[in-house]
Amino acid sequence: MSRRIRHVRHSRLATAGIAAVTAALLTAALVPGARAAGRPSPAAAVDNAATALVGHAADLGLTAAQDTEVRDVVVDEDGTQHVRYDRTYRGLPVLGGDFVVHLDPDGDYRGANRATSATLSVPSVAPKLPAPEAADLAANALRAANPGELLKKLTAKPELVVDALHGAPKLAWRTNAAALDSAGNPVARTVLTDARTGARIDAWDSIESAAGDGESLYGGTVPLETTRSGASYQLKDPTRGDTYTGDAGNRTDLCFLGICPVRAPSTVFTDADNHWGTGTAADRASAAVDAQYGTDVTWDYYEDVHGRSGIAGDGKGSYNRVHYGAAYNNAFWDDSCFCMTYGDGDGTTFGPLVSLDVAGHEMSHGVTSSTAALTYSGESGGLNEATSDIFGTLVEWHAGNTADAGDYLIGEKVVRDGFGRDALRYLDRPSRDGSSADCWSTSVGDLDVHYSSGVANHFAYLLAEGSGAKSVGGVNYDSPTCDGSTVSGIGRDKLGDIWYRALTVYMTSSTDYAGARTATLGAAEDLYGADSPEHAAVGAAWSAVNVG
Repeated sequence: MSRRIRHVRHSRLATAGIAAVTAALLTAALVPGARAAGRPSPAAAVDNAATALVGHAADLGLTAAQDTEVRDVVVDEDGTQHVRYDRTYRGLPVLGGDFVVHLDPDGDYRGANRATSATLSVPSVAPKLPAPEAADLAANALRAANPGELLKKLTAKPELVVDALHGAPKLAWRTNAAALDSAGNPVARTVLTDARTGARIDAWDSIESAAGDGESLYGGTVPLETTRSGASYQLKDPTRGDTYTGDAGNRTDLCFLGICPVRAPSTVFTDADNHWGTGTAADRASAAVDAQYGTDVTWDYYEDVHGRSGIAGDGKGSYNRVHYGAAYNNAFWDDSCFCMTYGDGDGTTFGPLVSLDVAGHEMSHGVTSSTAALTYSGESGGLNEATSDIFGTLVEWHAGNTADAGDYLIGEKVVRDGFGRDALRYLDRPSRDGSSADCWSTSVGDLDVHYSSGVANHFAYLLAEGSGAKSVGGVNYDSPTCDGSTVSGIGRDKLGDIWYRALTVYMTSSTDYAGARTATLGAAEDLYGADSPEHAAVGAAWSAVNVG
C-alpha cells in the first residue's frame, strides 16, 4: 500500500559547528512543546536532526572546522523525517558537502545520504591563485565557449570554495562569468579552478535552458487569477504566492547567478476588463497569458500531487518575464531573481517559448535547486536536465488541457518547420533528436547535459509506459530497451511519486546514474514496499537502459 508523503520547506537554520548544535539542543529542550504529539513538525524534525548531528558526527564527517545549514525538511505521513543540510568548511561553502539525515518517527537516527564520503579537510584556506587571475581564467573560458562572438559587458565573480565533488577535497575558486553576446542575449559559464595550482577542475553552462481568463498562444482560453488595482487588473495571482508576469520590452540584461549590473525592467501586465490576450502574437499579452498559465499549472502540479507549495516549498511565488531580447530562442530559470524568462523565438526555428512543458521544465530547475541541487555537469547534470524534462512532461499531463494535451515530447508546441523535427526532446527514444543517449555507457558523463539526460528520460518513459510500440493519447511511440528486455509500465503518477521522493529525500549534488538507481529504488521501497511490483519495475527500467 502506498503512503502519502508530506513535504515541508523549512526556513534556513544555521548551526555553528558542533558546539552551536549542542547549544541549540539545550534551547530546544527548555522550550515547552518542542516535540508536539502526533506527526513531528518541521521544527521538531530539525531538533531531532541536530541531536543526530551530535551523536553521529564522526559518521557524517563533521568536525569543529565545519558548520551546517538546513536546506530542506521532509516529514512523511508516518512521521519519518528527512533533513537536508549544506555544510561549510572554515566559513567556505563545500561543493559536495551536502547530506540528508533520515530519522525514525520517534526521532532516532536511521542513516544518512552524503554527497561525498571524503574527509573534508584542506591544508589551508588561503589561495595561491589570486581572485583576479581566477576571474580572467573564467572570462577566457566563457569566450572559448562562444567562439566568434564579441562578448559585451563581461563580468566574472570568483568565490572561494572547498571542492569535494572532484576527487580529494581541495581549495578552489568557483567563478560565475556572464556576458551578452552580439545579439544581446545572455551567456554564462561557471568555472571551477584549483586555487593553489590554477588548473581547471570543471566548467558548465550556468543558464539552465531548453527551451480572469486569457486567450493564450498554445493553450486556448485559460483561467487566470488576477489582482484588482484601481480601475484595472494586474496579471498577478494572489492565490499562488503573488506570482506575476511582466513585459521585458525585448530588452536583455545580466541578471543571473547574483551578477546583475544591468537589469532590464519588467512591467507587470495590466488589463481593463480582466480578459487577457487575443491568442495571437500581435497582442503582447497573449504570450503573457501562456507564461502565467504555465506558472499556475506548475504550481498546481507540485501542490496537488506532491504537497509542495511553490517552487521552493515555502508558499512564495516566482515571476515571469516575457518578450525578452530580440528573437531570443530560449527560456531559462534564474535562481538569483527566482524568476522565469521567455524569449519570443526567431519565428523560423522557434515561436515564443511559453508552452506548458517548457514552463514546467524550467521551473522544475528551481525545485531541483531547492532540494538535491544536482551539479550541472557530468552525469548529475544529465539527471538535473532529465528531472526538468520528467516534471515538465508530468505538468503538461496534469493540466489536462485539450489544446496542449499531455505527451512524452518536450517543446512540440514551440518548434517550427525550420527546426527540422517536431520536438526538442523525446522521452520514449531520446536519440530521435540526433544527439541524446538512449542507454548508459561510461562516456555518457562527457556529453552535454541536455544529451546525457536521455538515459533518465528513457528510464522514465519505460517506467511509466513500458517498452515497445504503442499509441498514448493519440501520439505514437516506440521505445526499445538497451538489453533486449520487455518492460511493463506502472503509470505516470507512480513515476512522478517515485522520482519526486528520490529527488527530495535521497539524491544529493553528486548523484550519478548508479546513485539515481539506488535513490529511486529507495523511494519505491518507501512508497510501495521492497517486494512490490513498483519496486521491481524501477529495477527493470534501469536495467533496460544499462544502469545496473
